[in-house]
Amino acid sequence: MGIKPTQKEKDTIMKLIFGLGNFGDKYNHTRHNMGYEAVNELAKRMNVSFDHEKCKGMYAQGFIEGEKVILVKPLTYMNNSGECVAAWLKKCMVTTDDIIVIYDDISLEPGMIRVRPKGSAGGHNGIKNIIALTGTQEFDRIRIGVGDKPEGTDLVDHVLGRFDPKDFEAVNKSVEAAADAAICILRDGMEKAMNLYNKKSGEKK
Repeated sequence: MGIKPTQKEKDTIMKLIFGLGNFGDKYNHTRHNMGYEAVNELAKRMNVSFDHEKCKGMYAQGFIEGEKVILVKPLTYMNNSGECVAAWLKKCMVTTDDIIVIYDDISLEPGMIRVRPKGSAGGHNGIKNIIALTGTQEFDRIRIGVGDKPEGTDLVDHVLGRFDPKDFEAVNKSVEAAADAAICILRDGMEKAMNLYNKKSGEKK
């Protein structure tokens, strides 16, 4: 994927993949930063680095399956993720049809992912802000399971906390699966990605 693109590839429509999270060392590898982890995995596969800043986000760009792709990590903190997404849409003159958003979900157990072409925020403040500032729920998204908070504990403390060592292997696999799913969406479409990556077990209804 790090091969120099042809002119035809340079002329293809741009896709934006946003990995949601909170910027700063103290948030590294927390449950709320699974979106960051997934786009980091994509950047590694594309042989690109997040060494540019624009439109309230750090970004890296390259090609996946012949499509020009920009990976973005918002610098707005989670609750204001929509500011970064909206700024990039305006900058690149694309619509939400051209984006994928990857983020954490407490309704899925660690190790699970879920792929969808649209949907409500489901209580996720980052997605809620994106919907509010783009005016639509219809954008591709990949949810990465982080597990629900233990009974009697605070939700904020849970999502800003780190995984138990027993979950490390499952979490790492889910990050890789999320990157695989993003590539599948670009290459084969949403329906194929849903068929391959959506699982019934591990999800709380």
